[in-house]
Amino acid sequence: MARIPDDCRDVPAQAARWRSEGQDVALVTVTETWGSSPRPVGSLLAVAADGRFTGSVSGGCIEAAAIEEARKLLGGGQRKRIEYGVTNAAAWDVGLACGGRIELLIEPLAADDPALDALVAALAGTGPVVLIKDLQSGAQVVLRPGDENAPVPAPVRERALSLLQQDGSRIAEIDGRELFFHVFAVPMRLIIVGAVQIGVTLAGMAELAGYDVCFVEPRRAFAERAEFRPYRTLTDWPDRAVGRLDPDGRTAVVALTHDPKLDDPALIAALRSPAFYVGCLGSRRTHAARRERLAALGVGADAIDRIHGPVGLAIGAKSQAEIAVSILADLVRVRRGA
Repeated sequence: MARIPDDCRDVPAQAARWRSEGQDVALVTVTETWGSSPRPVGSLLAVAADGRFTGSVSGGCIEAAAIEEARKLLGGGQRKRIEYGVTNAAAWDVGLACGGRIELLIEPLAADDPALDALVAALAGTGPVVLIKDLQSGAQVVLRPGDENAPVPAPVRERALSLLQQDGSRIAEIDGRELFFHVFAVPMRLIIVGAVQIGVTLAGMAELAGYDVCFVEPRRAFAERAEFRPYRTLTDWPDRAVGRLDPDGRTAVVALTHDPKLDDPALIAALRSPAFYVGCLGSRRTHAARRERLAALGVGADAIDRIHGPVGLAIGAKSQAEIAVSILADLVRVRRGA
């Protein structure tokens, strides 16, 4: 199973392909939300003149209305900002579960406008990107971390990099200009230690949630089974493999082998990193013994306290699928600070 395409990185490329076919194309971007909204700020929808569309900015009637507004602007229309307000009584009919408002920016793409091509080229890489757009003039610039040549004033660059760290797109006013900072983050990563059945179930669910998944499994008889072949798998010893993968703040590491000689080295390597989540399968008794082992190996108490053990939310999970659900739910909880 492949990771579900991410609107923020894949929709512009599809829009560029349609434009190369001679189609008039418009991009629709969620620039602000208030109250309930099923799609976050930065969500994208591309609409072609022949009726094709990709991506999503909402649901129900708002989606249909956005497509209709976009098609009206094709063939020479001007950029447009439009706001939809939804009462609680009508919320279910238009896809906003508890009412609220959503603001969209609708932009017809000129056939000779290089801005889309510049964005697509930047997104073809593996790193994060921030598209900075002036909402009055329509001028925009692509900024990548470390790109000192981008024509971006220092206060704008600082705000862009700050929002990139927060993984959130936003409108901000700087020096009298209303700017939309559209953050295109790299996918979250999930490192699963152990090519076991719970792991392959978790991997499929995690890909649906947008994670890039990699297995660590030094036991070749486990790693080479057919169900794990779609996934990248490192067969180094777990501490070396996790070190090679270099977990960052957008990475979760989950150890599932139930074998201390495999799980413990992986956990120690993960705890040396800024991984946002480190978890290990096992009962409370197993985890208590794990804590003692790690402490005896010189791992500090604060580091050991970072381990989620038993891994996952305590929802009474029994089956492999239920355990995978509990683990993925806990990743969401920790990542979103819930």
